[in-house]
Amino acid sequence: MTRLLTVARIQLVNKFAVLGMPLLVLAAVFLINMASYTVLSSPSPEGEVISGALMSIYCVMLAVHLQTITQVFPFAAGLSVTRRTFYGATALVVVGQSIGYGVLLYLLSLLERATSGWGLRLRFFTLPFLPQDSAPAQLLTYTVPFLLLAFLGVWVGIVFKRWGQPGVYTLVFGIGLLAGALAVVASWQGWWPSIGRFFVEQPPTALLGGYPLALAVVIAATGYLTLRRAVP
Repeated sequence: MTRLLTVARIQLVNKFAVLGMPLLVLAAVFLINMASYTVLSSPSPEGEVISGALMSIYCVMLAVHLQTITQVFPFAAGLSVTRRTFYGATALVVVGQSIGYGVLLYLLSLLERATSGWGLRLRFFTLPFLPQDSAPAQLLTYTVPFLLLAFLGVWVGIVFKRWGQPGVYTLVFGIGLLAGALAVVASWQGWWPSIGRFFVEQPPTALLGGYPLALAVVIAATGYLTLRRAVP
């Protein structure tokens, strides 16, 4: 465990890039939304202004951890850090950062509700599709997407280190081709109504927490297996 913490500190040498950049982007996007909706003349039909810009911090999380592999992995390998230790330290950073950001977003959502949307009836952190019934459910739905996108970024970075740009292009093309093939099969078999009912009947906690968490575990395991033969 001590070794993992040591390697994790290596990944956090540039704390601003890893920890600060997602928060900086979130703050900038939030302030832009506040400024925009301050001068907005007509509210939404429900009397509230709903923003989807919260997704910005999740996208930056993906980019940050993609750079973890492309920039930090070669440096760590030069210090004789094994791939297993490096990936364990990466997972430790990802989990800790995701939980921290999840708690932060939850606290900001409480503040947003307490201030009636920052005095503007703006819903930036309390999106309508997020569960509102319990604190653990909200924390889960804020935290799990961080895990999913961070491990996705790590995996894409590993693919780049192992196979270069052709590998990344192949991965993206393959995922797109698979999605297209599944869409064709679903249309051919008439599965879309059943698929729609499945998602409608699922609780938000399962859609935003349970299923993404399972997918994050699969991507994390795939990333580790891919890293075993990646060249620093």
